[in-house]
Amino acid sequence: MPLVRISLRRGKGTTHLQALRDGVYAALRDTFEVPESDRFILVHQHDDDAFDCSSDYLGITRSQDLVIIQITCSNTRTSDQKQALYQQLTRNLSASPGLRPEDVFINLLETDPHNWSFGNGGMQYA
Repeated sequence: MPLVRISLRRGKGTTHLQALRDGVYAALRDTFEVPESDRFILVHQHDDDAFDCSSDYLGITRSQDLVIIQITCSNTRTSDQKQALYQQLTRNLSASPGLRPEDVFINLLETDPHNWSFGNGGMQYA
């Protein structure tokens, strides 16, 4: 049920983008118990003038390879599950496509399960 939006600077190849999507999905499956085929991931590439992010906020030095991952999901996970997701996702993306941990920015947006419709005008999680 998570909806994932991945934002990064324009210019990465297909293999890099696939590794991002696969790494996020694997982390969600491992830590949030997301079922198989529950995969909704959108990649947004931005020109430099449309990607304005701090290179040193909170003492974390970010590079031009910064990736921002925003995950919208139901508000049913514990703090431990969220921490596990952040750590696993960072490990996955460090392994492939080779991002520095400092360049993995994650934002989790939680919503009530009643706020989802997966098609046919239904409220599948009600």
